[in-house]
Amino acid sequence: MDELNIWQIATFFVWLVGSVTFILALKFLASPKTARTGNLLGAGGMAVVIAWTFLTYDLASPESEPGMLSNWWIILVGGVIGAVAGTLGARRVPMTAMPQMVAIFNGAGGGAAAVVAIAEFLEFADHGEGLLPLPFVIASLLGAVIGGVALTGSVVAFGKLQGIVTARPYMLPGQQLITGALFLTMLLIGVYVAGFENSIPLFLVFCAIALVAGVVLTMPIGGADMPVVVSLLNSYTGIAVAASGFVLSNYALLIAGTLVGASGAILTQLMTKAMNRSLFNVLFAGFGTAGGAAAAGEEGEEQLRETNAEDVAVLMAYGKRVIIVPGYGMAVAQAQGPVRELMDLLVAKGVDVQFAIHPVAGRMPGHMNVLLAEANVPYDRLKEMDEINDDFADTDVALVIGANDVVNPSAREEGSPISGMPILNVDAAQNIVVLKRGRGTGFAGIPNPLFSNEKTAMLFGDAKPSIEALVQGVKQA
Repeated sequence: MDELNIWQIATFFVWLVGSVTFILALKFLASPKTARTGNLLGAGGMAVVIAWTFLTYDLASPESEPGMLSNWWIILVGGVIGAVAGTLGARRVPMTAMPQMVAIFNGAGGGAAAVVAIAEFLEFADHGEGLLPLPFVIASLLGAVIGGVALTGSVVAFGKLQGIVTARPYMLPGQQLITGALFLTMLLIGVYVAGFENSIPLFLVFCAIALVAGVVLTMPIGGADMPVVVSLLNSYTGIAVAASGFVLSNYALLIAGTLVGASGAILTQLMTKAMNRSLFNVLFAGFGTAGGAAAAGEEGEEQLRETNAEDVAVLMAYGKRVIIVPGYGMAVAQAQGPVRELMDLLVAKGVDVQFAIHPVAGRMPGHMNVLLAEANVPYDRLKEMDEINDDFADTDVALVIGANDVVNPSAREEGSPISGMPILNVDAAQNIVVLKRGRGTGFAGIPNPLFSNEKTAMLFGDAKPSIEALVQGVKQA
């Protein structure tokens, strides 16, 4: 084996440093208090790895020809465009659209990993003699198929979250047969390309089928399951990046992709557990359909008891404990700021205020935590479902802000579309106030008997002006 030169040794060291920062970043991301530091640490480690690779590639790769980075300006221009897009996305995209941004950026990562795998295969298959090494071909195939599925699947998820594509599950005629045929075709092509002939045309057909598979797999999934889908596609992207790292013999990329893939898989498992459903059920059961929603929307309308902000403000101001349950409606209205002000006023009056966070509230994992952190709500007031569910029975007022499916008692009934899904026990509170923009159903498209509960009062209207009215009411109480 050829001796390593000084630049190769230095490269391995930089990769090691970068990998350590990725691992530490995940550790810091486990807590809201250190999440910002973890994010910066991971981004900084990746920036160091990228800069080192860009500046020392020729020196660290003796087998490369001088000037292999003569097209450096393409990389530079692409990097600038990506940096501008990322910065604008982070600063200008509202929190309501954050899930869409996560989905589309995740798709970009999967697509980039697929392009790397494809480019490496095409280069070596075009110049190589005989079959390429089997591990290299398998890694290229995996990078291409998983990255391709992550790309088009994320685009569909973006469309569903944005409302461009219907949130309802869309099943093709003979969906199972089509899905099975796609995967069988990819399997046969993959075996042939890996073991018999490194055919470039067949490899490109394989990649095209992977792109189609991403659409076919994601369209049948309902909008209510998008948090799980986004998490799963994130895991796909990590695996594709790891495969590309293997193809490139880049250990930093391999480790980073493995970490993302593993953490995404764990998060997906936690999300499905929070919904009391298997991943297979999420992917293939078509949950989230709005079928029957129109009829359900009218059912029990006469039984809904409306209230006003003044009465609700007095009820909360003179209570001992208030639990606020945030949902997507709070995100849509950008009401987290007024919610923080309402909390401060109640706490100043001696009221114990806590926030009940359901794992799948919102449109992405941790959506409510991010919103409330943005409004500087103290972390110790954010309680996970298992931690706070038993406290509802001793709560004077449960204030539900734009949440629906995660507080739906139908989950306790056999035969319900969300049967078995763990929910927040809001119906156990002494008084329930629901802030809701209209009388429609939630994202899952099913009625919610909580709204017609005799203890429930409905405060209709946009969440932000409703909360601002509550703030004024508490000040005067």
